[in-house]
Amino acid sequence: MKRTLGTCYYPEHWPESQWAEDAARMAAIGLTWVRIGEFAWSRMEPTPGQYDWAWLDRAIDTLIAHGLKVVLGTPTATPPRWMLDRHPDMLALDANGHKRGFGSRRHYCFSHQGYIAECARITTDLAKRYGARVAAWQTDNEYGCHDTTVSYSDAARHAFRDWLAQKYQSPAALNRAWGNVFWSMEYADFAEIDLPNLTVTEANPAHAMDFRRFSSDQVARFNRVQTDIIRRHSTAPISHNYMGAVVDFDHFATGADLEIATWDSYPLGFLSDRIAASADHKRDFARQGDPDFQAFHHDLYRAVGAMRSGRAASGGRWWIMEQQPGPVNWAPFNPDPLPGMARLWAWEAFAHGAEAVCYFRWRQAPFAQEQMHAGMLRPDSEPAPAYHAAAEVAQELAAMPDVEHTTPPIALIFDYASAWAWATQPQGRGFDYFNVVFGFYKGLRRLGLSVDILPPSVTDLSAYKLVLAPAIATLPDALITALAACPSALIGPRSNSKTPEFSIPNPLPPNLPGLDCVVARVETLPPDLPVPLAQGGTFHLWREKLEGSAQVIEETTDGWPALVAHGGLHYLAGLPDEVALARILTRLCAAQGIEAAALPEGLRCRQSGTRTFWFNYAAVEVTHAGHTLPPAGVAWD
Repeated sequence: MKRTLGTCYYPEHWPESQWAEDAARMAAIGLTWVRIGEFAWSRMEPTPGQYDWAWLDRAIDTLIAHGLKVVLGTPTATPPRWMLDRHPDMLALDANGHKRGFGSRRHYCFSHQGYIAECARITTDLAKRYGARVAAWQTDNEYGCHDTTVSYSDAARHAFRDWLAQKYQSPAALNRAWGNVFWSMEYADFAEIDLPNLTVTEANPAHAMDFRRFSSDQVARFNRVQTDIIRRHSTAPISHNYMGAVVDFDHFATGADLEIATWDSYPLGFLSDRIAASADHKRDFARQGDPDFQAFHHDLYRAVGAMRSGRAASGGRWWIMEQQPGPVNWAPFNPDPLPGMARLWAWEAFAHGAEAVCYFRWRQAPFAQEQMHAGMLRPDSEPAPAYHAAAEVAQELAAMPDVEHTTPPIALIFDYASAWAWATQPQGRGFDYFNVVFGFYKGLRRLGLSVDILPPSVTDLSAYKLVLAPAIATLPDALITALAACPSALIGPRSNSKTPEFSIPNPLPPNLPGLDCVVARVETLPPDLPVPLAQGGTFHLWREKLEGSAQVIEETTDGWPALVAHGGLHYLAGLPDEVALARILTRLCAAQGIEAAALPEGLRCRQSGTRTFWFNYAAVEVTHAGHTLPPAGVAWD
């Protein structure tokens, strides 16, 4: 696989006289890809039906003439102001009924049919004009960013009623599924059903869960309108740029309509804004980013990139479409990266199988909302640190043979629907599906292990020695069968504890083949009330009390089973802290002949074929496995 670099460029922001010089400089430092167009609708169509393609023709021609490949974005994330005059009801509403108005971006509701038609029209015109000239496509920009997946508009209400009618066929069937006999919530007609907001207390969780499923389906439907059109006029691969820790819609479902999954990697912004971590951790890694957050998303989007092709998760196509180049503008605090981090972040992506890493953006904008966001160039066009980092990585890529990617021995199941389920009914403050799964991933990475992340739709796990499936609300039957056939599988806590209709199942969870145990009671634990485990460490936040005759591997100090097993099938009855998790994972790995050993603080590795890559996220020098790595150091065997 050939690995390449790129950047994000906005020719509409700069004088045309500057375009050729910019393109020449991009090519000179070894860039291959340039993404353009995703925010330029007002320049493509200044007034309704009046197009101006000439400037975009010249911009694309200029980039191609300098040997660069163009990724063209559909501009549907930023409808121009005149669009609101044509469709004043296209704006999304938040849960309090307030409009998400014009003046920034993503100001549309996924369910609005008039806006979808406008998106289809501009996408058709773009695809017809540039289908044979561009090398790749991007649909829209960052679905779900700024909490824009879910809308409580009239358009969403009507679409949701139609969705429910198709799913349940009759109000009586819906009432049974939702348990609407409780609190006299029964409906006589689908037209009576409102959205699950503005209720006196919490809405029926089955109602809320179906609304989340519907909202996710609307994203996939919206995206599919564009991909179907592009494919009629272009053979270039289509991508979308996802975001970190956004779980409001099912990325596997959108990935089924895309050849390439891309994501926008902002390690310092995410550490400050999105990662649940101690103040000490955030301080220690403020200039480097969390050592595992980027890697988690690399592995996740490699799997998303495999959905359309049917490839194994190890072979999915994925890129970083936006890589942080310096300080960003949107996080609570925006430190300058430690020298060398722009190089480390790129190499870690390549070690996880990225085809391309594109830095955002080419030149820092001197105006508007993102003027404090660094670029590869300063606003005066002088090189910023990421410019030199990209040139260094490009030289290293040219000197290194292609990296072979193989399937690691461990897999982790990630289920977007479980994120919606536990957001709907967390039961305890702080119970967050993403953080739960990310905690298990971090535990694996601290032991020097490489991981595949898989969707819950997977039916064949024969390539893996160990599979983890924590906190999956409803385990599909095919996944249960596959997990039971694994040499070793770790399931739970809170797995298989809801029916698809969001009720407690009978038999009680976890209801796994041959595993004689039931979750008799659950409790959520305040931060100052952990439950100690007899062999060390604790359960925190979530704890289950198991009954049954399953083999007890570990127990709590108050005598309840903590980890039970039947053959290779294991069930964990709580959320372990780092100490307990490291011990449990080490034991499971040893039983399968998987080498696991704790790494020094901040050091991480990734196995890629015959190579092992090492990354030092620590702010101090680290020596391990024959390598001495400075801060932000990268090495490979």
